[in-house]
Order: sequence, then C-alpha cells, then structure tokens
Amino acid sequence: MGGAALGTDLTAAQRPIVPGTLGVFGGTFDPIHVAHLAVAEEAAEALGLERILFMPAGQPPHKPGLEITPAAHRLAMVELAIAGNDRFAVDRREIDRDGPSYTVDTLEDLRAARLAEGASADLTLVLSAEAFLGLMTWREPRRVMELARVVVAPRDGYPDAGPDFLAEHLPDLADRATFLDGPRLRLSASELRARAAAGRSLRYLVPDAVAAYIGDHALYQHTRRDPPS
Repeated sequence: MGGAALGTDLTAAQRPIVPGTLGVFGGTFDPIHVAHLAVAEEAAEALGLERILFMPAGQPPHKPGLEITPAAHRLAMVELAIAGNDRFAVDRREIDRDGPSYTVDTLEDLRAARLAEGASADLTLVLSAEAFLGLMTWREPRRVMELARVVVAPRDGYPDAGPDFLAEHLPDLADRATFLDGPRLRLSASELRARAAAGRSLRYLVPDAVAAYIGDHALYQHTRRDPPS
C-alpha cells in the first residue's frame, strides 16, 4: 500500500476482497451518521478490506471535559447503523476497557487477539484527514503506524492530507498510508446534535433506525431515557 491517492473509479470499486484484511474505524459516534458509513464503505472497496470494525470510544482522550452520550447509547446506534452490511461489524473493546481510549492500546490488543486466534494481523486504520493531521499528538504515533497501515479520507472544511505529512514526521513509514479522493460529505456529529436539540429532522443525515433511536430515547435533549438493558 503506497502513499498515492486512490480515486473512486470502477477499478477501485471492483477491487477483490483480500481475506484476513481488517479495517479499524474508531470514533465517538455521537451520533454515527451517513458520512461515517460512506467513508467506511469507500475504504473497504478501495483497498479490498474483508471487514471494517466500528469501534466506539469509551473515553476519548482528545475530548476531556466534554459531555458525551453514554457508551451504551452510542454502541446501540452503531449496531443499528451497520445492520445489513456483512462487511461491517462492531467491536466494544474500547467501551469495556477502563481509562482513556488510546488507539495504540486498541491496535496492540487487537493484533494480539488476532494472532492468538491464528488469524491475520493485517490491520488498516481508517482516519479522516482531520484526525490524520493530528496524529503526532496521539500516544505513540510511531507505534500506531507500525501496528496498522492507514487509509485517510478527506473531510470537507478541513485541509486535505497527503504523503508530505508522514514524509516530514515519520519518513521511514511514509509508504504505510493511502489517501482517498472521496467521499466528500460535509457532516459533523456536533451539528447533528444541535439539530436534534432544536427538534429538527435528522432524516437522510443518519440512518432511519438511528434517527428513530435518537427520538425514542430523547437523546441530545435535556431529558434522556436509559438504553435498553
């Protein structure tokens, strides 16, 4: 996997699935929305990934002091959003682990578990350009890049990312990143939370099942119902 950009042409869309390749897509997912799903689908198709693991963060280390919807609700929304796509799965290890959800710990744990099962530890971390350009503020960024290749999707409203970033900071690992040309969907979870709080529709912005869940549990309102046990 080189540092060149991948477009959304027919060749990429028809790339055969590579058995044992696993994508890891972490995030707060508060809430998960259609841009998350489109990025995961593009990464899977462009690189031939066999599966994408959606990994809701337990305690996001880059969001200290901010109120975050309880993990059980965020997990439930991810499960609803990915239902029906056999290539997508949810992994709750960051939710179940105490302390901040550091990506390096997650990748180490996932790699060890895969090797113990006799499975391939070929991991690819799915990142937005915004997250990728903040990589050097993460815990052990070099080890993150050693544990997983990365595929970077653009995010409207933020600078595009490219090979020059790794060439400057981690030049010996610069060939472990691939940069996608799309999809470019301008959506943010904070905007969706604000819409929900104002009683505005989330239709076509989140999957229908997620919109219904948000309404049923009064998420992003002053009152909130507990998740189902």
